[in-house]
Amino acid sequence: MSAETIALIVAAGKGERIGGDTPKQFLPLAGLSLVEHSRRALAGHPGIDRVVTVVAAGNEAFVEGETAIGGATRRESVLNGLEAIGEVRRVLIHDAARPILPAAVIDRLLLALDSAKGAVPTLLVADTLAGKGDSLGDTVDRSALVRVQTPQAFDYAAILAAHSAWPVSEEATDDAQILRRAGHDVAMVDGDPLLDKITYPGDIALAEARLGAIMRVRTATGYDVHRLVAGERLWLGGVLIPHDKGLSGHSDADVALHAITDAVLGTIAAGDIGQHFPPSDPQWKGAESGQFLQHAGSLVTAKGGMIDFVDLTIICEAPKIGPYRDAIRDRIAALLRVSREQISVKATTTERLGFTGRGEGIAAQAVVTIRI
Repeated sequence: MSAETIALIVAAGKGERIGGDTPKQFLPLAGLSLVEHSRRALAGHPGIDRVVTVVAAGNEAFVEGETAIGGATRRESVLNGLEAIGEVRRVLIHDAARPILPAAVIDRLLLALDSAKGAVPTLLVADTLAGKGDSLGDTVDRSALVRVQTPQAFDYAAILAAHSAWPVSEEATDDAQILRRAGHDVAMVDGDPLLDKITYPGDIALAEARLGAIMRVRTATGYDVHRLVAGERLWLGGVLIPHDKGLSGHSDADVALHAITDAVLGTIAAGDIGQHFPPSDPQWKGAESGQFLQHAGSLVTAKGGMIDFVDLTIICEAPKIGPYRDAIRDRIAALLRVSREQISVKATTTERLGFTGRGEGIAAQAVVTIRI
């Protein structure tokens, strides 16, 4: 069965105007790369079935999800992506340098495709426009102009045919003009200032400020306890730790990941780990707790949120957590698809008081902050 709508993110360029050695689409913005912001926004929209990111050869590891290999120019990269995605009815083509993508713009584009072969988001021009030379030139009538943004939405067959017919020697700055050259009208819908393109170094700071203004911060806590018993392996934070005892539970009893999972679920009011993975269900017997945390993280992503910071405290007399701290941080970061710098792992004891002090079990508490 073919997908109804595919989003194609163009991320194969060099982005040299922003400076530095890293292409701008892979630069960090609020803990995620520019392209990952776009991918998550598109993947989380109910009207989009698949997302494919077009990257330069060798850059596949910089992006999540499905990829296609780009060409020497933007036009070639788009054509490569169109040919790679297979049979589809509609396609959205989006520039990775526009990381803040409101869902309402996608809604308007998809609606416009019901009566047009192509649709683009546009904004009115507010500034005075004038010719550029050694001195200021004549002004241009801005009332007859609009600013064109992405994503741009198309009937797949129409845009593929238009791209295939475009002269190889000629470059195009966007896909709408390619469709117009093929004789099709392109509808316009309201764009959004949040979709402004990141081109120069100062644009990153502006995008950070915009994200901060539109995203809410939510914080939740998680707490879990498991008993230490002989004959079990000890998993903490997704890392197997040598010890004479392990934690007892229905799954692998990773008390650290369970606490974080509950905290992540709490940030979106999605209940607790027991509701999603009941201990009464035999399919979770001995299950790796990493999949619980990945599930919780995916629920946050589906709601348009992102993990901002995780603070984990492991409470036990033994084993010593220090030698495994970095490995635990790396594992949690990998499960949540964030950087190690966004994960804090601490350990403490109860001065030999209580069940943890007597070595009967291990407790963990977690605080998770997201932006949504």
